[in-house]
Amino acid sequence: MPLPVILLDSVDRDYPCLWGLRRRAALTGISAKVAPGTIFGLLGPNGSGKSTLLRLLAGAERPTRGEIQLFGAPLDSATRGRIGYLPEDSPFPAELSAQAALELLGSLQGMGRGEIRRQGAELLERVGLSAEARTPLSRFSRGMARRFGLAQALLHSPDLLLLDEPSAGLDAPGFLVLGELLDEARALGTTVVLSSHDKDELLLNCDELLLLLDGRVAARGSSAAVLGRPGATQLEIADLDQVRLQELESWVTERGGRVVQSAPASRSLVELYRSEAPGARRP
Repeated sequence: MPLPVILLDSVDRDYPCLWGLRRRAALTGISAKVAPGTIFGLLGPNGSGKSTLLRLLAGAERPTRGEIQLFGAPLDSATRGRIGYLPEDSPFPAELSAQAALELLGSLQGMGRGEIRRQGAELLERVGLSAEARTPLSRFSRGMARRFGLAQALLHSPDLLLLDEPSAGLDAPGFLVLGELLDEARALGTTVVLSSHDKDELLLNCDELLLLLDGRVAARGSSAAVLGRPGATQLEIADLDQVRLQELESWVTERGGRVVQSAPASRSLVELYRSEAPGARRP
């Protein structure tokens, strides 16, 4: 059995508050394993600890207690070089152009100038920003900044991709880009940790979910197991008129079942944005 890409063992993270007189727990007792090639989702409301956990995995912070291993080893400079990270707040140097920012970030990863330029130009093209390569990041809309964030996270072809609320603030073209990049990551066997409070995004993309509530693990399992309702099955039906649908509802009732809801099917916002974005493939 291959080593897990991520191993978390009783990880705590707390912060000083009240002038250091007390500590506030952000994460408590987090234990989990993530297998290679998994798209792993972090689910929870704002303040549940998702971003804190991603910062720990990225090496931006250290755990207060517990152990984190990546690729079978403690987190160090070598393992950090295998990580691509999109923070929630896109903290990139606003005075630099997109091209210059990628050159700076690539150099920090030890990439050569030629490699940075080749990879950077390709990624800016893929995220729809090639025409803005020389535009300062300060002039980017939030959606453009998020697309740039996706490009920089992939610049050095990481083995582990950490995405903190990647669809937050994303514009319509960005949803298409995000879907394509996640599909490519899956095909390449890249391990992805994706945080979101949007269950539709997680259902569409993730193999497994970890539900965080108040900094603790509340549930862990497949997307269907964590988000499903016990004893209920969702059935989507096409090509029946209203008379036939009523007959079907009567059939269910006669056999002891109960139709909880009957309404026209709708697409999730993630599906809508991806399908209607410029360049999207229509069914």
